[in-house]
Amino acid sequence: MPSPTASSLAPAGAITDVAGIEAGHFTDTRRPTGCTVILARDGAVAGVDVRGAAPGTRETDLLSPTNLVDRVHAVMLAGGSAWGLDAASGAMRWLEEQGIGLQVGPGRIPIVPAAVLFDLYLGDTAIRPDAAAGHAACAAASGDAPEEGSVGAGTGAIVGKIYGVERAMKGGVGTASLRVGGITVGALVACNALGDVIDPDTGRVLAGARLDDGRTLMDTRRALLAGQPPKRLVAAANTSIGVVATDAVLTKAQAARLATVAHDGFARSINPAHTMFDGDTLFALGTGASGQPAEMMLLATMAAEAVARATVRAVQAARGITVDGVHIPSLSDLA
Repeated sequence: MPSPTASSLAPAGAITDVAGIEAGHFTDTRRPTGCTVILARDGAVAGVDVRGAAPGTRETDLLSPTNLVDRVHAVMLAGGSAWGLDAASGAMRWLEEQGIGLQVGPGRIPIVPAAVLFDLYLGDTAIRPDAAAGHAACAAASGDAPEEGSVGAGTGAIVGKIYGVERAMKGGVGTASLRVGGITVGALVACNALGDVIDPDTGRVLAGARLDDGRTLMDTRRALLAGQPPKRLVAAANTSIGVVATDAVLTKAQAARLATVAHDGFARSINPAHTMFDGDTLFALGTGASGQPAEMMLLATMAAEAVARATVRAVQAARGITVDGVHIPSLSDLA
């Protein structure tokens, strides 16, 4: 059997390779949870696409191409389910302290959309990201490549839960970037998928539901198609969320389209994706720092590829965890 850590997708860059983008994590040491912020201090044209049927989001209506505000200053990704949306308030406070925001009359209002994932299976559910956590993630942000794996919004992420949490594996945060023709596209993903994570180049399952021996991967897609019923599922207890960013010059409509096509990366690297029990959400940001106009065919291809690579990186970099006697192994544990 090939090493489960092997993948045709080699690690390649980070979302912070996009000029004008910074990233930071807050990881809670009391329970496996946290949050991750993507900062655009100078503002970025933004779009969003929510594909999962059980989302937890904030300020996504604002990003419709028909609505007024077209630039955001940060995107917050958090664990903690709906409670984790409070982390965005901390990001707003931090940005206000830096004098960053949309000028509205006498003041500046930071624009911070957010999305959350469910990570309440492990530990005390009363511990979840709050405004202080969001503020700390912003304070930790920089233009350096962010840490990957069991950090930030991916600290408590688990993948492959269709046949029960006891058969699942550790998810996490991953990032990747590509540069073509003077344009850079990067992605950061917090992968907490209900389904398996797949190497999109080979079709091989990398992480997901395991057989009773604890080491052999089931291949959820084949199990479902063979008629093996899923375990009774907890509604909304999953979700993969992320951000795609580019230094190309985008309109708001183009940013919305980029978020849509970036979901192809989830569809290639997660199976099944966009389920009734996931809240899969992707934001797209255009900093315009390259000065080059968008060539949407190229950007669409790059965005989907970056998301797929970042998703794979999320499970490659994750670390196994044991909480309250429950052990969730990582990809590296099975190598």
